[in-house]
Amino acid sequence: MQYYVNQNAKINGDGSKDKPFKTISDAALVAMPGDEVIVAPGIYREDVSPRYAGTERDRIVYRSEEPHAAVITGADVFDNWEPYKGDTWKLTIPNSYFGKYNPYTTLVSGDWYVMKEPMHTGEVFLNGKSLYEKCSLDEVLDPQFYDASWDRGFTKHVWFTKQSEDEDATIIYANFQGADPNKECVEINVRPHCFWPVEMHVNYITLSGFTVTKAATQWAPPTALQEGMIGPHWSKGWLIEDCDISESKCSGISFGKYRQQGNDNKWLHYKYKDGAQTQRDCSFIAQLDGWSRETIGSHIIRNCDIHDCGQTGIVGNLGCVFSVVENCHIHHINNKRNLAGAETGGIKFHAAIDVIIRNNHFHDNVRGIWLDWQCQGTRVSSNLFHDNCMSRDHLLKEEFTEGLGMGEDLWIEIAHGPTLVDNNIMLSERCVRIPAQGIAFVHNLFCGAVAGVGRGVLNGTVDRPSPRYTPIHRPHSTAITGVMTVLHGDVRFYNNIFVQPKVRQGMIEVCKGSLKGLMELSDKPVVNVTGEGEWDDLNLTAGTLPFTGYMKEDEWKKMFDGYCGEGAEATRDRYYMPLPVWTGGNVFFNGAKPCDIEEDFTVDDEHEITVTLIEENGEIKLDTNLDEYLPECKLITSDTLGMAFEPEERFENPDGSDIVFDTDFNGVFRGDSVIPGPFAKA
Repeated sequence: MQYYVNQNAKINGDGSKDKPFKTISDAALVAMPGDEVIVAPGIYREDVSPRYAGTERDRIVYRSEEPHAAVITGADVFDNWEPYKGDTWKLTIPNSYFGKYNPYTTLVSGDWYVMKEPMHTGEVFLNGKSLYEKCSLDEVLDPQFYDASWDRGFTKHVWFTKQSEDEDATIIYANFQGADPNKECVEINVRPHCFWPVEMHVNYITLSGFTVTKAATQWAPPTALQEGMIGPHWSKGWLIEDCDISESKCSGISFGKYRQQGNDNKWLHYKYKDGAQTQRDCSFIAQLDGWSRETIGSHIIRNCDIHDCGQTGIVGNLGCVFSVVENCHIHHINNKRNLAGAETGGIKFHAAIDVIIRNNHFHDNVRGIWLDWQCQGTRVSSNLFHDNCMSRDHLLKEEFTEGLGMGEDLWIEIAHGPTLVDNNIMLSERCVRIPAQGIAFVHNLFCGAVAGVGRGVLNGTVDRPSPRYTPIHRPHSTAITGVMTVLHGDVRFYNNIFVQPKVRQGMIEVCKGSLKGLMELSDKPVVNVTGEGEWDDLNLTAGTLPFTGYMKEDEWKKMFDGYCGEGAEATRDRYYMPLPVWTGGNVFFNGAKPCDIEEDFTVDDEHEITVTLIEENGEIKLDTNLDEYLPECKLITSDTLGMAFEPEERFENPDGSDIVFDTDFNGVFRGDSVIPGPFAKA
């Protein structure tokens, strides 16, 4: 059955084409498996909560009649502002307007949220662009530029909120820098979501073609109910496609965790156990509560434009399992820098079991992808990354002393793999950060550093050991078979291209001052930085150089020769040594550096390599002379890569079949003549 929705209908009808509903929420109360809800162009100011689940065979589809013309928003327009002083205006809203949820009395909070000044979940928007919250009225009357923002010029557009002393009301003061809020479009966030079922297990829903924007979402750490502007709320089989998603206070889409009784933001509320322990508990509790392939995950996000969200574009712990993110444009995430903490990036997934992230474009984010804990069967393939860093124009040293580093295209943290990274183009100054193991890099183009090698496993203690132990799963399953900390190593580099970029002087200055014990920095473009900090080595040198000193497989295996019975205690260190590293077919240009155990590799010091992104007719193209200087290399397969050490799981497809790396970034067959990097030979 088809239901129709049109906000411009004269009366609220029965959902027929001639008598449409006026709201999407009306349709969501009646749509059943196999039904389609068709939404006419317009702005729908509501929090849609689908009541019924679809089935794998008969989904419930919500579709914008015209692409992006149906807008679901968590904000309302207010045009009754009163002049206050200078460019500052005042808005008074009865608290009854907000119902059970007032974003202007609700602070952003949660585990791993580290902002020094309190922020509310609400936002004020001038013509679609969000202002900056301040902690006092004086800061609104006399605003100053906020240098950490990527959009410094807009940072004098500010607001402050307080509760009225005379009535049950919320007061908002806002400095619009000369604009008249009663003539411009001024909105404020009033709803916590835009499309989010109240109940769990509302399965097999499709959301297609909408613009979704401006929800007052809460911080979404892995230990909490992870709310997003859009989300399945702990269910299975959602499809979100062809949507434009923006301006969530925290996260745009959440494939994340349900609310666990007694274990929601436990680190924040119960100070006696470390956050790593409470996060580990989440996985075990979820398994007891029925977390499995049959009940959770298997979602798809495709062809979406996800941008200008405060925390993440897409977030998810546990609920993201067996999902696919493909052909999306994910950009300008966490650029305001008004929110900070260890859960930021274009995508932030925990427990990305058999998750595939492919053919996406990540740029101008604080980081592109952050895969944290339980990356097992995860594949990051054929994505374009560039300009992903903590700050593009203004580098603040204090941003890099809290364990979050300088930003990067891809961060894989405290995971055992197998994690496969193949056929990607990574152009940020820091391409990957890998305090993890069980990773294979195949046919990538790296125009930046590999960082964080051998670090990031301990949990911030000073005088006590604090290794983080994370769950290991049965292959292609949520079933937990054990826990282990990271030994490091167990990494493979095959058929990659490494090009040393010119490093911004600001980045070098930050590295000089951020950690103790830094080596002297060269004035040359190649900068090798090694610090004493646990979280980050601040490396800016392209290549596999950070793996110098690791063992090859044969050398590692020799440690286990001989009798392992009585009297073997003195040799047990071998079980806690870094694991071996495998290499082959890699090429190094412009001063990129190989490690000391590289095999079958090429260092080209003769030719100057150029790599430039060019936009033509709305398409991004890569302009480079790399193809002139690439040698041939061997075809890589699952058999080449073997298995990740801890889970003893092969680098293979989610269905257990072998992978043959015979197609390139564009899906072109490589043929018999294989060359390094993400492109087939022309």
